[in-house]
Amino acid sequence: MASPQPTILTTQSDTFPYPPHHSFPPFYTLQPNQSTLLRQLSLWSQLIQSFCSHHHTFKLSISSAASLPLFSNAKIHRSLDALSIKKVLDFMASAEGEHRAEYVGKDKSTAWIWWKSAAEWAEEIARWVDETGQKGVVLTIYELRESEAVEKQEWVGMDEDMLRKCLDVLVKKGRAQVFGQADGSGVKFF
Repeated sequence: MASPQPTILTTQSDTFPYPPHHSFPPFYTLQPNQSTLLRQLSLWSQLIQSFCSHHHTFKLSISSAASLPLFSNAKIHRSLDALSIKKVLDFMASAEGEHRAEYVGKDKSTAWIWWKSAAEWAEEIARWVDETGQKGVVLTIYELRESEAVEKQEWVGMDEDMLRKCLDVLVKKGRAQVFGQADGSGVKFF
C-alpha cells in the first residue's frame, strides 16, 4: 500500500531558497544552442532535486508539476511549460542527467526524483542499521518506511518500490536479504 506523498508548499510562505537563475527570464525557455541547453537542463535538474529534498518529496506528477512554484516565478511572469518540464525530466532520467529521475509506470505520468541516488540511500539505510544495532534483525518494509524508529530519517515516506530499489543495492552487496513481495515482507541486514 503506497503512503500519501507529503504536501509540497505552494504558498507565499514557501521557505525554499530559490537560486538566482530562478528569476532569470530566459531560464524558462529551453535554449536552441546545444551546449547552453545542456547547462540549462543541468541547472533545472539541480533545482528540482534541491526543491524535492527541501520539501521531502520523492515523486512528481507531470500533470500537476506546472502548477508548482518550482516551475514558475510570478514576480517575472514566467513559467516552464509542460512539454519543457517533460524534456527536463527526460534529461534527468538519462545517463547524461545521472539518472536523477525515473518514470513510474508505462504512461510516464509520474517520476521519482532521486535527490539522492539509490546507492546513497542504501548507504544511509546501512548506516542507520549499524548505528541502531539492527544487524541480524528482520524488519518489515513498513517498519523501514513508517515506524517510529525511522521517523527522523530522510527516507520516511519513500514509495515502497523506490525503497526496494535502494534495498536491492544492499542485497547485491551481500549486506541485506529481502523476504517476500508484499508490504509485510521483511529485510534482514548483515
